Amino acid sequence: MGLIKAAKDAIGSTLKDQWLDYISCENMTNDVLMVKKTEENGIISKKSRIIVAPGQVAVLYDNGKVLDATAEEGTYSYDESSSPSFFAGNFGPVFKEMWERFKFGGAVSKEQAVFFFNVKEIMDNKFGTPNPVPYKDWGHPIFNRATGKYDLPMRVEVKCFGKYTFTIDNPAIFMSKLAGTADIYTKDMLVDQMKSEVIGAFSNVMNSLCEDEHKIEVLSLPNKTDEIKEIMDKEVFDAPIRERGVKLVSFVIESLTLDEESEKKIDQYELGGDAYQQKAVLTEAYANAVQNAASNEAGSLNGFMGIGMMNMTSGGMFGQMNQDTQSQMQNQTQQVQNNKTEPQEKWKCSCGTENDGKFCKECGKPKERRCPKCGTINEPDTKFCKECGQKLDE
Repeated sequence: MGLIKAAKDAIGSTLKDQWLDYISCENMTNDVLMVKKTEENGIISKKSRIIVAPGQVAVLYDNGKVLDATAEEGTYSYDESSSPSFFAGNFGPVFKEMWERFKFGGAVSKEQAVFFFNVKEIMDNKFGTPNPVPYKDWGHPIFNRATGKYDLPMRVEVKCFGKYTFTIDNPAIFMSKLAGTADIYTKDMLVDQMKSEVIGAFSNVMNSLCEDEHKIEVLSLPNKTDEIKEIMDKEVFDAPIRERGVKLVSFVIESLTLDEESEKKIDQYELGGDAYQQKAVLTEAYANAVQNAASNEAGSLNGFMGIGMMNMTSGGMFGQMNQDTQSQMQNQTQQVQNNKTEPQEKWKCSCGTENDGKFCKECGKPKERRCPKCGTINEPDTKFCKECGQKLDE
């Protein structure tokens, strides 16, 4: 039982009159993946004519078994006495697998049918990353302290939106795992199911594009269609999808969006380069160091010597700072130093110990407050003299 291909001029010959039934699938659009066709009585007669259009695979199905299949366009007749012909085209091994897969299995039915598969590239399938995807951007390398070079990628977060295409590359697996013996199987029934797997495959491709082998700049991703397809085929990132008899063919990135933080990083980098960012960080560190050195009672001289060495090792970076910034820091430094060098008034605690701080170094008692007018000694927290009412100095 199989399919016999008719002669090219069969339609215009007397053979046409011998074919009583016509089985074809003319409405196999981009949205239709599989269609079942049969006669009203569920039986395909010996004189039936089966027409296979370009981009179609026709599978002859009988009571739970696959009798024959063809991927070669043309006109065929069904002959119960013939053996399977397997006019393969590019699907020879697939059809043999299909024959074995359904030879002794499958759902038992009481009808014969021809299943038409759309094996053209299915276009216009949209995808998008719901959340930003981390990406190593080699278009904006940053400074590596370990090597002293700009050889580290900038980490950014990116969202991608675009389209992908796919094709049915194994009708046997597609029929057994997805479509079964349904009257029709459409694209919408498949893409909803594999949406997360498509995004996962694309994320894996993104990870490869930013590795050392490729080092693709993030802003160049929309132009890397060929690289995306090459990596997809090489690494088989669509393996879970292929397990259903479907293969992803291509990705096209239509739009790319950086998150707000990543945009700021790149804008700052392009305005002044990474060195500009490092200078800003070091300038802030320098200002902090000046203040810390000035307020260091024990080692302010050593602190300023260290700052001088910092300036020398930075190639004089700090000597090139804005003059206003230098003056401001000098004023702050002088103010701190003046506060530290002013002599502290001596005072005598009730325990007899002389001190120059706010607390007695012997008994720890707070400094008593002496009225400058009448000389009366008041409690530490008193703001006015208890004797004459004179306001006491803070």
